[in-house]
Amino acid sequence: MRNEAPADKQTIDTSSPAMASQDAAPMPHDENLWLEDIHGDDQMAWVREQNAKTIARFQDDLFDSIAGDIQTALDSEGKIPMVAKRGDHYFNFWRDTTNPKGMWRRTTWDSYVSDSPEWEVLIDLDELGTAEATPWVWAGASVRRSDNSRALVSLSPDGGDAHRVREFDLRTKSFVAGGFDLPTAKTRFAWLDDDTIIVATETDEASLTTSSYPRQARVLRRGQAIADAPIVAEVPRDHVAIFVGSDVGPAEADSTDRVFAIDAIDFFNSRPSFIDLDLVTEEFGAVSTDASAWEKKWTVVDVPTDVEVGFDRDFVLFRPQSDWNHEDFSVPAGGLAIADIAEVRAGTIAPTVIFAPDAHTALQSWTWTRDYLVLELLADVQSQLVVLDPNDHFSSSRLPGVAANHMVGLGAVDRHDDATANDYWLVSTGFLTPSTLAYGRLGSSSTNSYATPETIKTAPALFPSEGFCVEQHFATSEDGTKIPYFQIADSALVLDGSSPTLLDGYGGFEVSRSPVYSPVMGIGWLGRTTITAGRRGVYVLANIRGGGEYGPRWHTSAMRENRMRAYEDYAAVARDLIERGVTSPKSLACAGGSNGGLLVGNMLTQHPELFGAISCGVPLLDMRRYTKLSAGYSWKAEYGDPDVAEDWAFIQKFSPYHLLEEGVDYPPVLFWTATSDDRVGPVQARKMAARMQDRGIDDVWFFEDTEGGHSAASDNKQAAFTRALSYRFLWNSLSGE
Repeated sequence: MRNEAPADKQTIDTSSPAMASQDAAPMPHDENLWLEDIHGDDQMAWVREQNAKTIARFQDDLFDSIAGDIQTALDSEGKIPMVAKRGDHYFNFWRDTTNPKGMWRRTTWDSYVSDSPEWEVLIDLDELGTAEATPWVWAGASVRRSDNSRALVSLSPDGGDAHRVREFDLRTKSFVAGGFDLPTAKTRFAWLDDDTIIVATETDEASLTTSSYPRQARVLRRGQAIADAPIVAEVPRDHVAIFVGSDVGPAEADSTDRVFAIDAIDFFNSRPSFIDLDLVTEEFGAVSTDASAWEKKWTVVDVPTDVEVGFDRDFVLFRPQSDWNHEDFSVPAGGLAIADIAEVRAGTIAPTVIFAPDAHTALQSWTWTRDYLVLELLADVQSQLVVLDPNDHFSSSRLPGVAANHMVGLGAVDRHDDATANDYWLVSTGFLTPSTLAYGRLGSSSTNSYATPETIKTAPALFPSEGFCVEQHFATSEDGTKIPYFQIADSALVLDGSSPTLLDGYGGFEVSRSPVYSPVMGIGWLGRTTITAGRRGVYVLANIRGGGEYGPRWHTSAMRENRMRAYEDYAAVARDLIERGVTSPKSLACAGGSNGGLLVGNMLTQHPELFGAISCGVPLLDMRRYTKLSAGYSWKAEYGDPDVAEDWAFIQKFSPYHLLEEGVDYPPVLFWTATSDDRVGPVQARKMAARMQDRGIDDVWFFEDTEGGHSAASDNKQAAFTRALSYRFLWNSLSGE
């Protein structure tokens, strides 16, 4: 049902004709509904009892060794301190042994490129947490672009998605008395001018969507109570959220400043709107906080709702999820097209296609410098970078030097600074290759526009990788689709089915999984060797459908009623590993978190014969009630609506909580989660473990951390503990050691 806004508020109207009444799906019996009270006394007593059993079983000397080695790697002083440039400073957030919660700090360029940078600490979270009796977890900062002297800092009290937003003075290195201070909520915000921000946050129950995200955008002046700030845009309650942003440059910049509001209808459909700030700026130069000044000023971008829209100065970019066909133009699914913002404002959009995918190549993301547009592509899950020149009809050229089975990522340094306008950071990484940070410049000379970037920093190796090699293979799924996967194994791997192998994957929400250096995986799995046979661990990453490795079609082919394809793909990779002799069912484990937890939950219930152990983290598992738990309502576009009988007919086929059967020999399983996870929540892992244990199924383990949010890791010690628990459980289950 659509919620109408009062007449003095601007509603971004993206409503569609009401759906015809649909039959409601029945609610199956659920003996574990009591565990849905997340913080109840009896429920937390159950959690403590489960935790004690799990820790008693798996925390031994080897566990402590793995956890210690992982924490040492995470705390390593040799890690590359990635930075963001604002003004003359380079900002970084850093955790180490001395500062487990972390420090927000900054330095200068000359210091940063030295071997031992000198850092100016702005916020020490450990000190702040002690002083305020709250274990604050860093959630980011937004520096004001006008003069780079103020920042809005986001801090979570428990590692969850909800955070408090506070204004910070970068000159005095202190929070601003009487400054912006927003209570803990799932807040989005953006600077509009020195004293005004646009905010989407929680003020009362009516301010939230059914998915627990903000649905109202307010314009807030410093010193004003959020409840008194006028609502300038809102979306229907049954949509996912309203998101806000701005493109506000330095005071001396001559580009047009804009503010954006995005009505997220569901996870893959949205309607963006924008306002040029000069239309809502008062005579004395401040952005108006009068709701009437904003009325009818929004320009809605009139394109299909499944078209992703991006803004950069006077350019508007369009990336459709499905083919966008119009009588005057056509943009293929996963392609990229561009138009001038004047066309968008006039409603005469006729974009020019500047990238078209093929059967092997997909657009992953794009980055603007001042004068160039850089596309990050995957070609059969191999990284490519393409530079487009808007001043030459978007002519393209490749950035060289991208190694096979590696991933590169490019980011603009600071296009607002003339000295760095076309400079870029380039990060390169691989499964066995520590990350390297390089610095380059586009268009630096007429004869060689793309000179090899200069290496600035190289991270140390944090686990022994000698003797390992990386290979890419393809498995064949049930419908004949070729599914790529990466295999990291001993170069002298004996194909007799005896190697302990860990299969990883995700397969959802158009998220791509690609090569990355992970000391946690290297230490926890590749670094292990069986005592009896001397076999080293094998790690495999499967690029199954539901992800974005081949663009939106790869994703949409495994959505809703086609969801089973993702699980068929993953099982096909498992069978291929077995058929090739890499491993065998008793030596094959799988692990996944969040949507990946749903993935491995379906391996547990649909393909228990393929696996010897399963680690299931922060998972979705009860797909009948997932829309009623935490932020689950927002994922209906991905999985379907279980309250609708027609949808439940296919959803129940991949709902692990309802697929358990009597007499099945299930492999050992560990469910791990976090009490403070306000995205998926701990409830589904609790209920699944309880149901399996109540049915007398052996080797069912459960662990719930009280902090850390959806990552179950508020600091490096906690991250090391939970990951070590997973690896220790898996290795013990496969090898008996």
